[in-house]
Amino acid sequence: MTDDSLSSFFKDNKKAESGLFTPPEIKSIDDTGLTLFWLQDHILKIMYYQGTLTGNEIAKEISLPFVGVTEVVLDSLKKDKHIEVKSSTVGYGEGSYQYTITSIGVERAKNELRRNTYAGPAPVTLAVYNDAIRKQSKHDTIVTRESVIGLLDHLVLNNETVEKLGPALNSGSSIFLYGPPGNGKTSVARAFGSQVNSGTMYIPYAIFVDGQIIKLFDTVNHQKVQAEASETNELMDLITPARVDARWVQIYRPFIVVGGELTLDGLDLVFNEDTKFYEAPFQVKANGGCLLIDDFGRQLVRPRDLLNRWIVPLENRIDYLTLHTGKKIDIPFDVMVIFSTNLPPKELVDEAFLRRLRHKIEIQDPTLTEYQKIFKIMAKTKKVEYSDEGLAYLVSEWYAKQSRKLRASHPRDICDQIVDVAKFRNIAPTMSRELIDAAAGSYFVEL
Repeated sequence: MTDDSLSSFFKDNKKAESGLFTPPEIKSIDDTGLTLFWLQDHILKIMYYQGTLTGNEIAKEISLPFVGVTEVVLDSLKKDKHIEVKSSTVGYGEGSYQYTITSIGVERAKNELRRNTYAGPAPVTLAVYNDAIRKQSKHDTIVTRESVIGLLDHLVLNNETVEKLGPALNSGSSIFLYGPPGNGKTSVARAFGSQVNSGTMYIPYAIFVDGQIIKLFDTVNHQKVQAEASETNELMDLITPARVDARWVQIYRPFIVVGGELTLDGLDLVFNEDTKFYEAPFQVKANGGCLLIDDFGRQLVRPRDLLNRWIVPLENRIDYLTLHTGKKIDIPFDVMVIFSTNLPPKELVDEAFLRRLRHKIEIQDPTLTEYQKIFKIMAKTKKVEYSDEGLAYLVSEWYAKQSRKLRASHPRDICDQIVDVAKFRNIAPTMSRELIDAAAGSYFVEL
């Protein structure tokens, strides 16, 4: 294949790929969706905080190009005497000029800081964000039975459960996992999350709506894709242009876990009275990925109230959020939501609510055969010498005689207990009756 035909191949495939979104290159202020006046205020806040900066440094701080955008804003600020050139001796070109804020600029910056203190990468407009999320939807992703088995190969699950989990993952919608504690509901949810997290997408650092800032990207819930050096960079540039809007960051599709700390307020825009800008709620940060509501039913609010909040987003794939001004905005709800609970469904919600959750899957206690398989895996992992005789003794003495149910998490924990006791006694960790009794005796508690 010639260089020309190879280039044509990459270009044609780029056009053929569906659902891809790459932030377009910014060449002018109009391309940003922001006004010259807003960008002036934003740069003045940054200079108020950081002092003297070069033009290139300012462009980097606001994540916009110097040529055609930052230079235009700086020129306008110079004409209005809000900033001045302190030095032009560092480097070459106007981007190397050092700028400092004037007393007039300081007063304007202080006034703007009373309205909001955001001084990071310039935001993108809500309309552009919404369009990007829709273009990056994973709803058309298809997983097969084989891929689901591979995804869950570290778990011991019966075929019936696997057959239910596969279609649930394909739905990309809502999944309700329930059953006794310790049988792997969270592990299943995290496996689903790892599958979602394997893809990448672009999100903006912040969103601009009606003069308000919504901070979206955060290092806790989002993982940046690190660029890697490659001999094929030149060809890859044909697929992903090297110059993209730097206000966007490429991340692995998010997998966000919330538990007992979840509140109704946490599902709406959180306005900080000190900073004067918003933090995006969990479900918006999870857009394009997965949101796990772990330990559902243990939150400080009633499960019914939480589900009421989810009804419209789950059915219409659109979420409605409220600014502190009272205005409502709509944002795509492109999230796979997993509810995981140890509580019986009838104690949480009624049938009408359960109908709104697409897939309801019970993660049951393991059978004796499944329990044995798990124990063998855990014993090998924990370096405990396994024996069928020891397992038979454990099941007879600590399960059957105590009317105790088998749990999938017990083999891991009991092996850990055996290792701890063996270390203390300075002996090899085995499944002897003595070590099993010591381990089980300090692990199980009668309730």
